[in-house]
Amino acid sequence: MKKYRLVMLFVYFCASTIMSAQEMNPKDLSRIISKISDTSITTGNTIRFAYKQRPLICVYDENANRMRIISPIVETKDLEEKHLLNALVANFHSALDIKYALSDEVMWAVFIHPLRELTEHQVTDAINQVYTASITFGSTYSSTNLVFPGNTKKIDSIKPKKLIKRS
Repeated sequence: MKKYRLVMLFVYFCASTIMSAQEMNPKDLSRIISKISDTSITTGNTIRFAYKQRPLICVYDENANRMRIISPIVETKDLEEKHLLNALVANFHSALDIKYALSDEVMWAVFIHPLRELTEHQVTDAINQVYTASITFGSTYSSTNLVFPGNTKKIDSIKPKKLIKRS
């Protein structure tokens, strides 16, 4: 019985150490961003920063345990249909941990993740992927060099749609 308690105590200690190692918080998040960014300004739960001269924004909510890192790419009025379709294909094959998304009349590169579970490596990787996805929009639509297999062919022109007639 004594051996069992020692083993359980050891398991509990190891598990709690591993779990507490990933307790990301706003202070650590801000420190990581400040360390790798060109400039950063924190206002409330928002960190605005430049990474390789590209504007990025980190927004977090501790109560909801969520955060996102975003970068504006282009206003929707300047988008062609082929850009939207290529972004959707990229979301499946080459955008990996980020996604292209539309909000407030802007196309964004977006990384969304639970806040507390983030590691420092994931934050720096997310910043790099958001940056890469924003600068490759319109060309390779990718966030890294990795691409999932499948039909990743980019759309150059939109084919006229054929309507299916129902009787």
